[in-house]
Amino acid sequence: MTLQSTKQLPISFSASHKSDVRTQFAALCYRIKNKKPEILLITSRGSKRWIIPKGWPMDGKTPGESALQEAWEEAGVRGKVIERCLGLYSYSKVLTPKKDLPCVAIIYPIKVKSLKRSYPEVGQRQRKWFSPKKAAARVEEPELAQILKTFDPRLLG
Repeated sequence: MTLQSTKQLPISFSASHKSDVRTQFAALCYRIKNKKPEILLITSRGSKRWIIPKGWPMDGKTPGESALQEAWEEAGVRGKVIERCLGLYSYSKVLTPKKDLPCVAIIYPIKVKSLKRSYPEVGQRQRKWFSPKKAAARVEEPELAQILKTFDPRLLG
C-alpha cells in the first residue's frame, strides 16, 4: 500500500456567505536566530493585546495561503507557509462594544524570510520577536499560549 500526498485545495464561497463563517486562519510566523526559534507577535488594533496575525478565509486561497496573506497585511511578513495545521484556539472577536462573535482560529506555520517596512497595516500595530516561552506569556488565549510554548520548527520536516 502506498500513501498518496494530499494537497490542500482552495476554498470556494459560491454556496455560502462570509458572514456565516466563524473560522479564521492564523499565522505562526517564526524565524531561527542563534539556532533558536523566535515567534513574531503583533498587537491588535483596538486593545493593543499581543496576538498572531489572523483573518477570515479567502475565496480561492488555501487556509495556509489565507494565513500568509494576513501575515503580510498585518505584519509585513514575506515568507513561506507550510500547509500543516499546528492546532487551533478559540476566542471572541469583538464586533461592537455589545456584540462578540465566537471564533476558532486554525494556525499555520510561516517561516519568515523578511519583514517589510511598508505594508497595509503599518502604523496600526506593533510587531516584536519573542522566544516561544515569552510569546506564550504575552498572549491571553490559553490554547494559543500552549501552542506557542511548545512550538518546535524541527518537527515540521
